[in-house]
Amino acid sequence: MYISIEVIILKFKWKTFIVCLIIPLAVGGLSAVITQNSMQVFDTLTKPPLSPPGWLFPVAWTILYILMGIASYLVINSNAESNEITKALKFYFLQLAVNFFWPIFFFKFNLYLFSFLWLVLLWVLIICTMVSFYKISKPAGYLLIPYLIWVTFAGYLNLSIYILNK
Repeated sequence: MYISIEVIILKFKWKTFIVCLIIPLAVGGLSAVITQNSMQVFDTLTKPPLSPPGWLFPVAWTILYILMGIASYLVINSNAESNEITKALKFYFLQLAVNFFWPIFFFKFNLYLFSFLWLVLLWVLIICTMVSFYKISKPAGYLLIPYLIWVTFAGYLNLSIYILNK
């Protein structure tokens, strides 16, 4: 069975796709605006080994937000039952909300231990989202793997910063 690229492009829901991309990018962008001087704060902290340079964080997060948006698009446009899609999207939006507040707790309020515990909550919600997405669209679940890895690494950085900067 042959499907032309033209058929794929015509069936692609561009408006939905763009909205799916904009939502996580806007969440991250708004959080970044609220924590504008975060890299200056980060530079003053005693950091553990493997700490990346400050410029890497916005690059990595932008890529992760794009992957989240693509994953959500795949779920929204799947043939799954609407209640399964709704459940998956509830996890998705909940983890986005938790994601939004982490840099505020960490950079604005310097609540390093609380931020680490908040990050553990985020980690659990990412897994719930991944599992829900995977049940609907395997590629959507796989697209969240880099996010989980990055947040795991962020947990190492966060806990280490708490310990090193008491």
